[in-house]
Amino acid sequence: MRELWRAIWREPRPTDIPPVGRGDWILVAAFEAVAVVEALARPSMAGRPFVTLIAMALIPVLLWRRSHPMVTCLLGFGVAGVLSVIQWATRTAELGSLAMMVILILLYALVRWGSGREIVVGMPCVAAVVALGMYASAATGPDLIGGSLLLLVIASLAAVFRSRADLWQRQRREIRNQERLALARELHDTVAHHVSAIAVQAQAGGVVARAQPAQAAQVLATIEAEATRTLAEMRSMVAVLREDGPEAYSPLAGVADLSALARADATPAVEVTLTGAVTGLPGPVDAAVYRIAQEALTNAVRHARGATHVRIDLCRMGEVARLRVTDDGMTHAGSVAPPGFGLTGMAERAQLLGGSLTAGPSPGGGWVVEAVLPVQVSP
Repeated sequence: MRELWRAIWREPRPTDIPPVGRGDWILVAAFEAVAVVEALARPSMAGRPFVTLIAMALIPVLLWRRSHPMVTCLLGFGVAGVLSVIQWATRTAELGSLAMMVILILLYALVRWGSGREIVVGMPCVAAVVALGMYASAATGPDLIGGSLLLLVIASLAAVFRSRADLWQRQRREIRNQERLALARELHDTVAHHVSAIAVQAQAGGVVARAQPAQAAQVLATIEAEATRTLAEMRSMVAVLREDGPEAYSPLAGVADLSALARADATPAVEVTLTGAVTGLPGPVDAAVYRIAQEALTNAVRHARGATHVRIDLCRMGEVARLRVTDDGMTHAGSVAPPGFGLTGMAERAQLLGGSLTAGPSPGGGWVVEAVLPVQVSP
């Protein structure tokens, strides 16, 4: 029980507090109108116009009920408590106005928008004022039960709406974290691919600079273009990872971008072949195909010793898309795929879509990465 009270005491205010809007002003105007109409329609109301003026002065605090829930609630119930004391001291009829029902909204705001500390401090004060009002009006048993139940229902509704909003916020944060994790994987794949290309071009540039100095400028231009593109993609993704508000994601690369991976004037040369109706795939499959192909190509450039040619083949057979990336590098019997984020990420992508991925040496030499993805993604 002590831990429960500590948890309630440490509960912060909700973070999704809306600002004062048109609806709040309409609510204030409606209560002000109720106070005026009641004062005119009930000339025999006890304490008129004193009670009416107090109610009309109290109603505008509704505008601050979300930003200052405890202060406004204690102010409203404090006014109600003063009226109860006056009623008890003067032995007059009930000093009340329908407009004073505004304090019920303030009670709701305390539980809905207040911190745990404010609720723990405010609720006993509310209970004391209610008890004083019951005593001053000589309330009967049914009145005591009905009034207590009304306050309990209001506080319970506020707690339920607060809990639902908190659950929605947690789900939203979880979805955002999952999206950022996916972006982090995209960042790894993108950077690894471009940096590998830069490294290969830099290694080739050293040889070209000694043998053919005139072509060194072309190699340097290629390195500069790859580096510029890598930095641009990194900045866009890191900006999203740092963003705390709603994200605006740019479209992910897909099958239509596979042709950009092809290059004939580099080592290793890359050939891309598309067979069948591979366009128009569902978004997750489309992005997964590109990223798996990109990562497999990166691994071939980095790890395939002596590779001169990499082939990327994508074909669609019925409801299955089959991606195959092969290279002609040197392998040894018993070779296994080296562990790392790249291979793990490719396998995760395929498995999340209900597909499979295999990677290993080819019987004819080189390395093969093959992914089989269902075209229709299960919801």
